[in-house]
Amino acid sequence: MTNRPTPQPGILKIAPYVPGRSKAAPGVTAIKLSSNESPLGASPRAIAAYKSVAEHLEIYPEGTSAVLRTALAEVHGLDAERIVCGNGSDDLLHLLAQCYIGDGDDAVMSQYGFSVYPIVTEGAGGSIIMAPEADYTASVEALLAAVTERTRMVFLANPNNPTGTYLSEAEVARLHAGLRPDVLLVIDSAYAEYVTAADYSVGADLVEQAENVVMVRTFSKMGLAAARIGWMYGPAHVVDAVNRIRGPFNVNLPGQLAATEATRDVDFTRRLRDYNAQWRDWITAELSSNHLRVVQSEANFVMVLFPDAAQAAAAFEALLARGLIVREIGASYGIANGLRISIGPEAAMRGVVEILKSMVFVQ
Repeated sequence: MTNRPTPQPGILKIAPYVPGRSKAAPGVTAIKLSSNESPLGASPRAIAAYKSVAEHLEIYPEGTSAVLRTALAEVHGLDAERIVCGNGSDDLLHLLAQCYIGDGDDAVMSQYGFSVYPIVTEGAGGSIIMAPEADYTASVEALLAAVTERTRMVFLANPNNPTGTYLSEAEVARLHAGLRPDVLLVIDSAYAEYVTAADYSVGADLVEQAENVVMVRTFSKMGLAAARIGWMYGPAHVVDAVNRIRGPFNVNLPGQLAATEATRDVDFTRRLRDYNAQWRDWITAELSSNHLRVVQSEANFVMVLFPDAAQAAAAFEALLARGLIVREIGASYGIANGLRISIGPEAAMRGVVEILKSMVFVQ
């Protein structure tokens, strides 16, 4: 007996998610390059749709996000009945873990995978197993070797956060082929809109072919982070399980309508990808010197590796002093000598390069 309610075993051992910084020093204008948000804002059509609901906030949203699921199905060539929408993709990851992970189970992820995976796994009563990466890239061999008889789920962020690296369509297929049929492969394609690699696949084709694959996507990286809209595409039996436990009105109406228009505004999405590719390639080329390494990225950020943790910290502080807030990834991801830099406005990109090039780094 205790004198207050007690959380379930293991809950207080979970390391909470820590977002990147968002504030600069007093009097310094902040430019946030720490959260991988859209460098061009949101689609104008999405903004107009969001505003259109302002005078009807008393009305519950449609419970299945039907208008959004229809748009996603039409634009991406999918079956609307196999789509589930959520309050951000994190919501869907939590629901999947609740459905398929329990006490004594485990889930596998790559060494530098998204830090939410351990939270949802441990929150469902399971344990997380980290598979080592090969040069900051997920290893199919290591992931498969980490699978145990208790494994119920494998998480693959593709491209990965915070490294920006990815596995090709063939490598993902090889990973899936090595899994037992009772292990659910969760392909987290949060940055799919930004990928330019010819051998990449979002994972929808694999979902169509298999009974144990789910693709998870988000609108947060394409301009709607504040609206919190995510979606998943999966086999009918997985969709049925998730729909049984998700909240009946888990996606707000302004977000549904904004995401619907963002989906249909393919021209804006194309401009977003092209802008990102231009400045991602530029900053990679500019910083790949002066004892710095920029890991090749397919996302809307780059990971810059410094000679050691102390020099990474000095670079962070130098950027912060100018209001350029990037993401420290030592505490949350174990890459103490790295900084993750989101692709942002041109002036911010040039400012980052100017400051880092002015510093002297020593191997």
